Amino acid sequence: MAKATWMRTVLAESATVEEVEGNLYFPEAALHKEHFKASSHTSFCPWKGTAHYYHVEVDGERNENAAWYYPEPKDAAKRIQGHIAFWKGVEVSR
Repeated sequence: MAKATWMRTVLAESATVEEVEGNLYFPEAALHKEHFKASSHTSFCPWKGTAHYYHVEVDGERNENAAWYYPEPKDAAKRIQGHIAFWKGVEVSR
């Protein structure tokens, strides 16, 4: 079971994840959505496309743009559509 945690709080957990470039991408249904707030931040990857971000919030603390996803990934990355990955101190384990 893969798990993403921040501040001792589980943000996502799933038996099925996609691994791309060392990052585990969790299915959207695995998120504990109460901890995610939309962000206007985006970034671009030449082979995956435009990434969009979420802020992660736990107990009044915010981790800016700590989760990302590709709503319309390029063909080479279609398997991560509907999946979310983490960074910025979020611990991800299998």
